[in-house]
Amino acid sequence: MDRREFLMSTGGGLGGIALASLLQNDQLLAAPQSNTQTLHHSPRAKRVIQLYMSGAASQCDTFDYKPELIKENGNAWDPGEQVQLFQSSPGKTMQSPWKWKQYGESGKWINDCVAPLGECVDDMAFIHNMVSKSNVHGPATFMQATGFILPGFPGMGSWISYGLGSMTDNLPTFVVLPDPRGFAPNGAANWSAGFLPASNQGTMIRPNSQTPISNLFPSKNNFITRQSDRDMLAALKQLNQKHEQERTGDSRLNARIQSYELAAKMQLQAPKVLDLSNETKSTLKMYGLDSVDFEVQEGISEQAEINYFGRNCLVARRMLEQGVRFVQIWSGADNGHPRRNWDSHEDIKRDHWPLGRGMSIGAAALIKDLKQRGMLDDTIILWTTEFGRMPCSQGSKGRDHNPFVFTNWLTGGGIKGGTTYGESDQWSFKPADPANATMCYDVHATILHQLGIDHEKLTFRHNGIDRRLTDVHGHVIKEILS
Repeated sequence: MDRREFLMSTGGGLGGIALASLLQNDQLLAAPQSNTQTLHHSPRAKRVIQLYMSGAASQCDTFDYKPELIKENGNAWDPGEQVQLFQSSPGKTMQSPWKWKQYGESGKWINDCVAPLGECVDDMAFIHNMVSKSNVHGPATFMQATGFILPGFPGMGSWISYGLGSMTDNLPTFVVLPDPRGFAPNGAANWSAGFLPASNQGTMIRPNSQTPISNLFPSKNNFITRQSDRDMLAALKQLNQKHEQERTGDSRLNARIQSYELAAKMQLQAPKVLDLSNETKSTLKMYGLDSVDFEVQEGISEQAEINYFGRNCLVARRMLEQGVRFVQIWSGADNGHPRRNWDSHEDIKRDHWPLGRGMSIGAAALIKDLKQRGMLDDTIILWTTEFGRMPCSQGSKGRDHNPFVFTNWLTGGGIKGGTTYGESDQWSFKPADPANATMCYDVHATILHQLGIDHEKLTFRHNGIDRRLTDVHGHVIKEILS
């Protein structure tokens, strides 16, 4: 054995352990980093916006046109098998309360409920054979957000933050814009960093609130001054550093320190991003905003949904311009009463029309706005929901949960517009080809691919397992890529 072989062999034994301990004590070991130090291939996109419809938006009343539902409306629904639903027995076949029309050169059928998106169909790719592993809101919401039906896993935004890092020093990498009335099932766990470094978690911002970012500025009082605030932060930094040195390997405090440092920078940058007063009247009108000032209400109304979603979409565009990499926009809060999400068990017409109009006006404006600014080329927009709704009635006006098939759509960032991938059956009940259904893993793999990342190589070692966003599944949907 020569000297080099001896050093290499002993470096992995007790000597190496001792050296690692000394380096750690002196804080010379590198912090955990992504294993994608360089991109796996040339990217087509660098930013993502995820539009999340909480409560389960109905594919039968938005994007998945089925003449059979119109033909058999009011007749007994018979898919040829026994059907066990979430909270009801199958009712009669039920068509949408609204008409369908074809749009664009692609001739895509779009329901009047979401008609504003008809102008954008030639930029969009629709996936109509999505399937969920759960028909319960909490686990199904987790699945679309994190790739797992169990809690404790990082959201897609956290994985992208971990893999690609930040594009700006003054704003978070991953921003969440919730429905102003509250959270979806699971709350903030939907955008948690899970077992990834805590600095990769989503930062929640409420553009419709008087305090969009909690605790960004000191409260109004007569005893805090700028100097005392700086002195307090300096003392806090010393205490944090001492605390961190005594607890190596725990990323939570370091993330907290980084969040405070980022907050100081955000005090200058964030108010500018959230201030819509310098937007032109034509831009505000495109997003459905006659005014940037409005009050939040408890229930659902068409104008309120336009205000909520339109404002969040406009803020998202402004954040992308300033270097934010991933923005998640939520439509729909928890299952409060009166209804304030897409979970239309009682009355599809009452709930989906205002929600659909608000979402489609904001989403269409976002697509057109990014396109006219040249940003749609490298920005992916993903529209999803936790599962779909049944083609038969629940009671007389509602629809029950349908985890067996639902719709996603994507646009921008190298996505081939005017395309449809995967079909549902004649009822919009199950995939037309059940053996080749599309799962969230495939959508997540495709988005990572467009960002220059091989989804099988973006991993993080946790509890002895090389975890990844797509678990042990997923393939890139090449048919929707340009």
